[in-house]
Amino acid sequence: MLALRLLMAALVAASTAVPIAAAAQQGGAPAPPLDYAFFKTSVQPIFTAKRPGLVRCIQCHMHNTNSRMLLQPFAAGATSWDEEQSRKNFETVAKLVVPGAPAASRLLRHPLAQSAGGDPFHAGGKHWDSQGAPEWQILAAWVRGQTSASR
Repeated sequence: MLALRLLMAALVAASTAVPIAAAAQQGGAPAPPLDYAFFKTSVQPIFTAKRPGLVRCIQCHMHNTNSRMLLQPFAAGATSWDEEQSRKNFETVAKLVVPGAPAASRLLRHPLAQSAGGDPFHAGGKHWDSQGAPEWQILAAWVRGQTSASR
């Protein structure tokens, strides 16, 4: 009976655990805001970049409706997003980050090699072998609150 009570207490504690976003901010400092201008000028171009041996992020993330990162499709004949599409992309991608905590953010973990702290699988392949990769560093700077003005 005591073992059952201990098990139940553990289950209740686990189910009420602090979410990742809150846990990342327990240092007392509020999470930095995500800067739209930095996203538009520095983060969004990463999604269209060609990488050797891999497809561009947009090749899957503009069409795969099962993706958590469903980016807006380009308008007919366009090669980039307009302002409205960029705003929608910002809203979508912002849901995949924990502001202030790059290592806790799905956007940064999913395409990162598992040996560098990434998720075990990403259907589009692993885009970065380390957290030192330049694109990973740009994403991390955005998640940490870097702004276009502070560049």
